[in-house]
Parts: sequence; C-alpha cells; structure tokens
Amino acid sequence: QVQPVESGGGLVQPGGSLRLSCAASGTIFSIYAMGWYRQAPGKQRELVAAITSGGSTTYTDSVKGRFTIYRDNAKNTVYLQMDSLKPEDTAVYYCNAERVRTKVLDLRVRDYWGQGTQVTVSS
Repeated sequence: QVQPVESGGGLVQPGGSLRLSCAASGTIFSIYAMGWYRQAPGKQRELVAAITSGGSTTYTDSVKGRFTIYRDNAKNTVYLQMDSLKPEDTAVYYCNAERVRTKVLDLRVRDYWGQGTQVTVSS
C-alpha cells in the first residue's frame, strides 16, 4: 500500500511563508506526477501545483509567482514552498501521487491521496 504523508501546515500571518512536504511511502517503482490540491470550506478541491518526474510544473493562476513546487524523485517526496501567503490561501492542502506503479513488471497505475494538512493564513 502506498501512502502519501503531508507535513508542514499551520497558522501564519498574511505575507508569511510555509513549506509543505509530502513523502510517499510503501512499495513504489515509479510516480508519474506529484501535486498539491487544496479545499477551502464550502468550495471544491482545486489543483494548486503539480510536478512530473521529468520536472515539468503547472500552477493555478492564483499562486503563480508566490508558490514553488519541487520534488526529490529518489525520496518520492514533493515540496510546496508558499510565500506571500494571503488569507484566501487558507484551506486543507492534500498531496496527490498520480499514476503510481508499484512493480517493475506491473503496468497498472493508481492515484493515491494524503490525509491533508491545514494551512491557515490570518492575523
């Protein structure tokens, strides 16, 4: 069983910074992409940022220039550096591991989600 585990959430003042980490544990052969999603109260879950194993990144418009996603493929770990945080960034942030293969001879893929970590931006 593959399990992404997030850490690094918390309470921060507007304009502050936080770094989220997500390490995927278990039997893993490869992970196509790892990403961060967030869900605020009363809203749908949305993609924040994602990065492929090759290093290609994508960001939602509202975080471009403020958030940076990067990845350590050897450790199956993804990070989200969040700077210039705004109150509207407040949400539960979820880590996603996309198209995970667990065995070299098994071509089946599956996505896995972490349990989420709360980020609150407030003065």
